Amino acid sequence: MGTLRYGDLEKAIDGVVASYTGELEIDNLESAALPNKRAVVEGFEHLKSVLFMGFYATTNLSRENLRHHVAEHLYRSHACLVEQIERALTYRHWMSKRDGGVVAPESSRPSLAAGSGEEVVLGLFREIPELRRLLNDDVRAAYDGDPAAKSFEEIVFSYPSIEALVAYRIANVFYKAGVPMIPRIITEHAHSRTGVDISPGANIGHRFFIDHGTGVVIGETTVIGNDVKLYQGVTLGALSVPRRDDDRKRHPTIEDKVTIYAGATILGGDTVIGAGSVIGGNVWLTKSVPPGSRIFGRDKSEGG
Repeated sequence: MGTLRYGDLEKAIDGVVASYTGELEIDNLESAALPNKRAVVEGFEHLKSVLFMGFYATTNLSRENLRHHVAEHLYRSHACLVEQIERALTYRHWMSKRDGGVVAPESSRPSLAAGSGEEVVLGLFREIPELRRLLNDDVRAAYDGDPAAKSFEEIVFSYPSIEALVAYRIANVFYKAGVPMIPRIITEHAHSRTGVDISPGANIGHRFFIDHGTGVVIGETTVIGNDVKLYQGVTLGALSVPRRDDDRKRHPTIEDKVTIYAGATILGGDTVIGAGSVIGGNVWLTKSVPPGSRIFGRDKSEGG
């Protein structure tokens, strides 16, 4: 190894420090402490264990010791998530003051004040029984919808769609409560692991199944009914990117018992796929279709 050139190293350090002079938009030196991504993920992982205790337990479980193990995970999750939510709320307040009281609108969501973190987390904990019922139905839909599935255990342990749905269903509770940043951290963690990108703001019904999963994108204002099945590469997206103060629905509505095959793209907030429809692979849709439709090939009205 060569001799360390302290003079050159000090000059390099000075150059980096000089770049934090206010010329760049993204510096954050004077901001409140941001949420810690690793702590958020740790809190999420404890919640995932509680949702499927029999699958992720490292010791033998029984009715007698179940409460102890649930409490262990929830206490740890509580410690992680309350602090991180408070950081997110404090940061949003700091941003509002920095920008003269103007922040990106969230008119459809509650406005949480600093100090709300504990009640939000406890509210999520109270919803865990319902989340377990929802996810039980999602796993059952995967088992019924995939002939290759050999057991519920195989699905919970290995199907990317289930991991993405666990993250989404937890993040969606926080999203609806008005928590900033944390819901997106949770769903993007799952996205990075599974290739399934579900916005925490989407509204997804019961018994939802994504087969294979890779490349699926579900936008923030998407509404999905019950018993819907998607294949890989499906995009439920927006036709355009509106201004930040535009709160209109941007993503499609998928009604009950719809199947959408691989590579299909459905765009637009006014686009409704009627109940019981089948949308074929690689279809491009920007207009609504009535219930019971069978759509194959490109949407001709859009220049296909």
